[in-house]
Amino acid sequence: MAFQRAKAALAGTRFADLHWVAETGSTNADMVGLLRAAGPSARPVVLVADHQTAGRGRLDRIWEAPPGASLLMSIGLPLDRYPEERWSLLTGALGGAATDALEGLRLKWPNDLVAVGAGPDGSDRKVGGILAELHDLPGAGHCAVLGLGANLNWPEVPAHLQDIATSMNLLLGGPVDAEVVLTDLLVSFDQRWLPLIERSAPTTAEFHAAWAARSATLGRRVRVELPDAVLVGTAVDLATDGALVVEDDQAVRRTVRAGDVIHLRPEG
Repeated sequence: MAFQRAKAALAGTRFADLHWVAETGSTNADMVGLLRAAGPSARPVVLVADHQTAGRGRLDRIWEAPPGASLLMSIGLPLDRYPEERWSLLTGALGGAATDALEGLRLKWPNDLVAVGAGPDGSDRKVGGILAELHDLPGAGHCAVLGLGANLNWPEVPAHLQDIATSMNLLLGGPVDAEVVLTDLLVSFDQRWLPLIERSAPTTAEFHAAWAARSATLGRRVRVELPDAVLVGTAVDLATDGALVVEDDQAVRRTVRAGDVIHLRPEG
């Protein structure tokens, strides 16, 4: 799939420079090369692959996907238009755009796309995830590389993933058009979400409200696995930099900027 329809639909947006490959190791790794090669002329660019042989998630976890069954993409974004204090909001912004394009999904902090209650026991199922990386590249300057993988048309979920993952076609009961998803996602990212965190945006309040409306985490009881501790409490807010605010059982609030979040089932 060469995504020609998507290229035509994206003409005139900041993501008109769309590349496709049948197979690669990692679109994030390839994107660094594209930005480095562009140097001072670096502009927003998108790379989509039908299959990745070395896809990665957060904390260097392996990203598994059958060939041709998922949307696998990376966005290269020079950061001169975005204040440094808002760079940490890019993961949430891309996640918000993904929920606009993928019917029924919600955002699990910090970087997962989930179908809430999709498991037979009412638990959530992961459909996708985002891996954001920052690079300071010669000539190109500070750039974000935003990788996204979303399960679109899996024939079935492998046995070892059935308790945690699913695919859009299995949720919706039919095949999903990857070009439509890609186009809708990038148009939303371009026109709705990135303008909320550009230099011209007066505050991040509108971003936080939009993110909260799509959150699967806020209001939930969670366990946060930190490098040196485990925090249990209720996710109550999003900080101005996108960090998660958790209130523990002693009503003490703690701001979490990195950690694995597990949604806990209601007791009783």
